[in-house]
Amino acid sequence: MKILLICENYYPHYGGAEILFKNLAEGLSRRGHEISVVTSYLKGTEKKEQLNNVDICRTVSFGSRYLFTFTSLLKAIKLARKHDLIQATTFNAAFPAWIAGKITGKPVVLTVHEVWIGKWKSITGFSWIKSAAHEFLERMIYLLPFDNYVCVSQATRKDLLERRIKKEKIKVIYNGIDYSFWDPKKVKPREREELKKRLNLQDRFIYFSWGRAGASKGFEYVIKAITLVAEKKPDIVLLLMLSLSPQYAQKHRELLDFISKVDAKNIIKVIPSLPYQELRTLLAAADCAVIPSVAEGFGFNAVEAAAMEKMVIASDAGSLPEIVSGKHLMFSSKNADDLAEKMLEAADGKHTKKAIKQFGWDSCIEGYLNIYNPLIKYKQRIGGI
Repeated sequence: MKILLICENYYPHYGGAEILFKNLAEGLSRRGHEISVVTSYLKGTEKKEQLNNVDICRTVSFGSRYLFTFTSLLKAIKLARKHDLIQATTFNAAFPAWIAGKITGKPVVLTVHEVWIGKWKSITGFSWIKSAAHEFLERMIYLLPFDNYVCVSQATRKDLLERRIKKEKIKVIYNGIDYSFWDPKKVKPREREELKKRLNLQDRFIYFSWGRAGASKGFEYVIKAITLVAEKKPDIVLLLMLSLSPQYAQKHRELLDFISKVDAKNIIKVIPSLPYQELRTLLAAADCAVIPSVAEGFGFNAVEAAAMEKMVIASDAGSLPEIVSGKHLMFSSKNADDLAEKMLEAADGKHTKKAIKQFGWDSCIEGYLNIYNPLIKYKQRIGGI
């Protein structure tokens, strides 16, 4: 089977979609399938390279995910002719993938992480004109008839069904994590203590929140909440790890300005993104993981924290109620007061507990293959491939 993946960003860029597509591409390759990826060129990468037996073709889009929709089109069409199926993801890869599929007669599967129709302004804070433009473009995506849709959670499926997509075309396939990596036993006590000492976090209750500085991540709410927590428990700290990706530079500056505005420099330590190995150690050293998202298609952070046997405080946005497990507390999304209350409860050892849910990559990849095989056989039967 020859599969072409189209996504606006791919490794070494990291985000939920990128984690999924990298693991999907490499997992399919290990199963003997030929995999190619069309993605954006990133500074320091090669325009053509092979990584872990996956052929990667990068198109220059000048750092704009919007331009990728157009700059990737010719390459997508050319490569689609040599493949059996096209796998794309929302948002900006959807149009070139659909057009390439129509021109070459190849089936196209679209992975939908989140549906933001009706939510653009409230989530992003964009002007009404910019929000309306993004909403229009997203609506156009769901008017295109893809062969199948993969939703990364039941919450996303529910939102997609409201776009009048036929339910028989929609399959929920949860993303996965590597449980051999996200294992608390892999981090030695000495490593945790050394890290806490290096960051000057000894003898303090550590709340840890991390990710890209995107509007949907809700970091402003945990920043506000920690100031309320500190009024009652001074020996606490919020460790905030924010991606320095140029794409989120403005939001990153806004968050730093907000920290200064609420005078929280003494109780918040901001650090840049670290490699996964160090991220795992940070999570092991923390007392509690905080996921303050205002929208969430899957929620890798919550699943990783649960695997590391950490207390998780998560908002009730999007998919989080269905994927959170282990020791946890839930709060009302965008409600800093409620979040502060839950953070105080966590510091006192109070929590809800349920069996840890498993989200493995093997079941994820098998789910995609169960979609691909019938589609390709059908196209072969009708002479489309």
